Amino acid sequence: MSLSKVFTYDSFVHAVSGATGSVIAMSVFFPLDTVRQRLQLEDPDKRKDLSTFSVIKQIIRDEGIASLYRGIGPTLESLCISNFVYFYTFHSLKAVFSPAGDKNASAIKDLMLASIAGAINVLSTTPFWVVNTRLKMKGIGKENSASDYDNLIQGLMAVAKKEGIRGLWSGTIPSLILVSNPAIQFMMYEMIKRNIQKVSSSPNDLSSFTVFTMGAISKAIATVLTYPLQLVQTRQRHSAKTGDKQLSMRQIIQVIIRTQGVYGLFRGLEAKILQTVSTAALMFVIYEKVATYVRLILKSSV
Repeated sequence: MSLSKVFTYDSFVHAVSGATGSVIAMSVFFPLDTVRQRLQLEDPDKRKDLSTFSVIKQIIRDEGIASLYRGIGPTLESLCISNFVYFYTFHSLKAVFSPAGDKNASAIKDLMLASIAGAINVLSTTPFWVVNTRLKMKGIGKENSASDYDNLIQGLMAVAKKEGIRGLWSGTIPSLILVSNPAIQFMMYEMIKRNIQKVSSSPNDLSSFTVFTMGAISKAIATVLTYPLQLVQTRQRHSAKTGDKQLSMRQIIQVIIRTQGVYGLFRGLEAKILQTVSTAALMFVIYEKVATYVRLILKSSV
């Protein structure tokens, strides 16, 4: 493997563009993510049979509009770090194993490269998401100790001190399985993009609407296929415990099915679909535009 293909300015441009796009998109649709986590973690009877927008109105009425944006700072910080790592790794791997013009480029190869990038991302950034989830759900559930800290750095230190290094990687197993989500998303996105470029009169200048649609379709498919694991991941990060023993992925699934039925595995899916599809679609639009503008700036400065 040539390091010159890994440490490139092009990969850096993709990483900055992906991180920028994800932060802006999450900022716009953050309340939907708040609703999703509330539905995943709260007592199912508390907001029974309420639509996503009904939950938003209820939270505003009971807790004030600021509650919809609780934890936005740590979330955006975690997202920025996570997406920078993911985009940089994915495009570096692609430069090495599937360079531009490669006739063997395929959806399966994209899936494999995206999965590797996802695994590297999970192992390096899970502690940020553990702290982020607890900060965002502050005050919900008896086992949440987020009152001990107010930001990511304090949270990392507090969790490591109280629960050990292992506590910082709570939910890693479902997270590693969940690399299939962005992997499926990127596979679908790249596959749709390649096919559209083949029939487009300007393959390197796709419209914002086209990119938005590609991002929405790819994320919707990935979200529906992997949602039960996302629910388990959120509960483990929030610290799903009985006594001092943390529940395993299998045990959490069994508890949910026993108490809520199979439907419980998809609780909050509506909010998740609205949030992730909208966020991913907007993120890809910004990502493509930022990457294009940066390249134009570089060309004009040469």
